[in-house]
Amino acid sequence: MTLFNRTCKEVAALLIAREDRHLGLPDRLALRFHLKICDTCPRFERQLLTIRQAMKQWRNYSNPD
Repeated sequence: MTLFNRTCKEVAALLIAREDRHLGLPDRLALRFHLKICDTCPRFERQLLTIRQAMKQWRNYSNPD
């Protein structure tokens, strides 16, 4: 596996890992490159961000009753 030859499956794993830990420079570069050339993975990234936002709102929700 080279820096610029990541599969969508590998990139999806990096996107998920990025939620839990800091990625190293090679992984960040590979992720950035792949997201520029792929049609599908940026959509998955947006979905993850939407889920993160929803979970953040849910954690901060308080019942007005």
